[in-house]
Amino acid sequence: MFILKKIISVFLYPLPLSLLLSFLGLYFLWFTNRQKAGKILVSVGLIILTLFSYSIITNRFLRPLERKYDTFEIKSSSAVPETEDESMIKFVVVLGGGHTSDPELPPISQIGKDSLVRLIEGIRVYRKYPGAKLLLSGGAVFDPISEAEIMARVAREIGVPERDIILESKSQDTRDEALFIKPIVGNEPFVLVTTASHIPRSMALFKKLGMNPIPSPIGHSVKDRQGLSYYSFFPGTGSIRNAELAIHEYLGMTWAKLRGQM
Repeated sequence: MFILKKIISVFLYPLPLSLLLSFLGLYFLWFTNRQKAGKILVSVGLIILTLFSYSIITNRFLRPLERKYDTFEIKSSSAVPETEDESMIKFVVVLGGGHTSDPELPPISQIGKDSLVRLIEGIRVYRKYPGAKLLLSGGAVFDPISEAEIMARVAREIGVPERDIILESKSQDTRDEALFIKPIVGNEPFVLVTTASHIPRSMALFKKLGMNPIPSPIGHSVKDRQGLSYYSFFPGTGSIRNAELAIHEYLGMTWAKLRGQM
């Protein structure tokens, strides 16, 4: 089910979908008499690719996800619930965001950009809370080494003591992470670190299990609060990537809601 879910979701992303439609249309145009259908498919494919190449469009989908929660400021009274003392923060949880193990590369080159940004933020928060543990989450999935272990290697190299690192290395997705982390943190409030677009779904999944996460979104892709910039009117691959992030999250939330997980 996990692999099937991943395959289906990929073909709903703008680039694979537009290419699929366009090549199917070309097949109809070159090898069949269904000329009208071929023209429609090629046209729709190109329109999809063009629209999602503009940040003025894709940012409208991604911005609501990234700005749902404020960034975590250590000195901000809004960061920690009023009923909780900041000294009660015992765990800083960092969710995995992708990795590819390669023994010929240093650990920091083996984790993806999202994972690295999350880890840096997690360590920043962890260092502000004496006695807190850094809980790194992420399974192996398509890799022989778990993401949690790779992140732990990076954390150790930049000064986090082994005794303060806890690994959750069995999960395959965010729902799994919540399930495996719950027995570790229980009902204690903890800081949840993940990519800004991923934080709404993560918070909902963790809260559904009766946990008390405090959001720490990081790695924002939409940085212009006004919504417009010079680059908004030019196509770019970054916009397609932003569209993929948004679609991935909206699909994930829809799937979770259908299964009663959030």
